[in-house]
Amino acid sequence: MKILIIGAGRIGSAVAESLVSEANDITLIDRNADNIASLMSHYDLRGLIGEAVSPSLLKEAGADDTDMLLAVTSSDETNLAVCLLAERIFNIPTRIARVRNSELRNFPRILKEEGFAATTLIWPEQALTNYIVKLVEIPEALQVKEFGDGSASLVAVRAEAGSPMVGGPVSELRAHIPHACASIIAIFRKGRNIELRARTLIEADDEVLVLCDSRHARLATTQLRRRAGIVRSLIIAGSLEMGRGIVEAFQKADQTTAPATIRIIEADEAKAEKLAVELGDAATVLCGDFDDEETLASAGVENCDLFISLSPDDENNILSAMLAKRLGAKRTIALVNRRVYGDLIEGSKIDVTVSQTQAALDELVRFVRRGDVTAAYTLRHGIAEALEIVAHGAKENSKVVGRPISKIKLPEGCRIAAVLREGTDNTQHVLMPDDDVILEPEDHVVIFIPNRRLIAKIERLFAVDVGFF
Repeated sequence: MKILIIGAGRIGSAVAESLVSEANDITLIDRNADNIASLMSHYDLRGLIGEAVSPSLLKEAGADDTDMLLAVTSSDETNLAVCLLAERIFNIPTRIARVRNSELRNFPRILKEEGFAATTLIWPEQALTNYIVKLVEIPEALQVKEFGDGSASLVAVRAEAGSPMVGGPVSELRAHIPHACASIIAIFRKGRNIELRARTLIEADDEVLVLCDSRHARLATTQLRRRAGIVRSLIIAGSLEMGRGIVEAFQKADQTTAPATIRIIEADEAKAEKLAVELGDAATVLCGDFDDEETLASAGVENCDLFISLSPDDENNILSAMLAKRLGAKRTIALVNRRVYGDLIEGSKIDVTVSQTQAALDELVRFVRRGDVTAAYTLRHGIAEALEIVAHGAKENSKVVGRPISKIKLPEGCRIAAVLREGTDNTQHVLMPDDDVILEPEDHVVIFIPNRRLIAKIERLFAVDVGFF
């Protein structure tokens, strides 16, 4: 696929790195010559320096025969303007724009075909906000990825000594929770994906991936890790916008999972006062520096169940989270976009790291997949992937439909994690991948792929004969 990426910042660079490894033809445009030079020195891609809103530069970049445009700069205006040029001048069929201003959600006609002509919009900040809410709701989890519009969840848990499943084989999960819908689909030990068999023993510190009905997520995670207390006291620091988003998300969600007290730390006094008025009784807004000991103490960090640092600066987030932990915070989450930092610190003084770059990549990657992919997530910092793909066709023209799971020839190491099937009540039902489950047309199949080089084989496996469409 020929892909044109606008913006070689953190998100654009991560997208390029991910897609170029899958034999896509990638061209990047950015104003910063150093960004372009760095990427071209490491990857087999083409880079151009300049303003992407220039039709002549877009033409030089090959926009005339580009399959997909990804506009992911930090400027909403640039991203939307480039989409408009891509549609009006070059007729690029797929035009995806990153948008940051949440207020624009109220004007979809302006953003999409009738306005700036983006075929798809991604909102990484909103995606990250929703992700953090899930981590608050399932405090034992390192990662939570949703499939089937939230009906199924893939949860990563670090196994803890003394937990019911640690020391036992993976096959015993259903014996421990017989009435729950859950299965272990992968284990990473010391950073490596190990071969998974029924007799594989779970060891302390293993990172275990569990696919389950979302209603059973906490029941499944507590078989691998001691049950964490519900988050009652939450402190959010470093990002006023994301702090507001998290509070609003909890107001809309199940109130049984919402923290009883939420405090937001904001350095700008005028912004803090304005936010305090907007949120009213939903949260307390404090003015101060979130990496200052006195500010954290005044926010009540010593009695805090969870402290989250979300500034644009990785180092500040790491330091403030470590300081909060030292002052008494039970758990901490830090926004860390640099992968090497996340690898080094997660599971130490900082319990979980999250990445805005990863949130954007998760939003984008499914549009690059061939076939009817409805969700795709990179796992273990890009090594593995889990995707939700629709099984189209019939037994006569499909390699998967009408066949029991045991007869489907998956690439080595890949495994079907769950089958999501629409019931008579128009809701998705989660089926565990027993060997006798037969795939039906329009089933949504969740697949764990240990190495992203195998994705093309999965896409071909689920392809149907041309005559089907």
